[in-house]
Order: sequence, then structure tokens, then C-alpha cells
Amino acid sequence: MIDFLSIAYPWIKSLHIMSVIAWMAGLFYLPRLFVYHVEKSEAGDVQDQIFQEMEYKLLRVIMNPAMISTWVFGLAMVFTPGIVDWSAVWPFTKMAAVLSMTWYHHWLAKRRKDFINGQNTVTGRQYRMMNELPTILMVVIVLSVVVRF
Repeated sequence: MIDFLSIAYPWIKSLHIMSVIAWMAGLFYLPRLFVYHVEKSEAGDVQDQIFQEMEYKLLRVIMNPAMISTWVFGLAMVFTPGIVDWSAVWPFTKMAAVLSMTWYHHWLAKRRKDFINGQNTVTGRQYRMMNELPTILMVVIVLSVVVRF
């Protein structure tokens, strides 16, 4: 298995990067949809139904598979010999940021359920502010992996 991971490493890394790009796109776009949802519709109206369908498809068809594949390919790289230096700080800062990104993903999924139940209490301004979180986490992840501090 370890030989396979070493041989397949460039492919695994490529698939990981593609998965991260798709996941990040969704993490940036879903809260933007929530902003418009809050500001442009009322529970039960036609626009509410359109926003709910868009949010559902983004989360279930793009974001969830992208998150899962990001984790699968990321863990495959972790288990590839010689890739991670566990005596350095960077694997732990990246891990903390990825876990935070995963928490954020699930927080967004919960907010989508609030819209479905007509129980959203988050304002457009609050969604805009929360939309900065994936950017901050992305900076931590990229710096961790590239600079390896």
C-alpha cells in the first residue's frame, strides 16, 4: 500500500488540489447565496424556493463530495512516506485550519436547514462577516504547506 501511495502521489496531490478548489468555491458561494436569500425573499415565497433549491444543489452536489474527496486525498498524502514532517509546526496548523473549515462547512449546512424550516435568524451582514472565515483559513493552510513554518 505504501509503495502505491508513493507511486500515485502526483495523481493524489492533483486530485486533492482539484477537490480543494471545488470545496472552496462552494464555501465562498453558499454564504453569498444566504445573504441574497435573507435580503431578497420571505419564507415560503417563490424566491425562497429558488434559493433553497440552489443552496441544496450547491451543498449536496458540489460541496459535500468536494469536502469528502479533499479529506480522502489529503489523508492519502498524509500516509505517504516522507511527505509530512511531524516534528514541524506546519502539519498541526494546517490540521487545525482544515478542521475549522470542516466545522464551517457543517455550520453552513445547519444554516440551510434553518432556511428550510423558516427559522433563519442570521442577518445578511452576519453571513457577510462569516464569509471571511474560509479566506482566513485558506491563508493559514497555504502558508502552512508552502512556507512550512
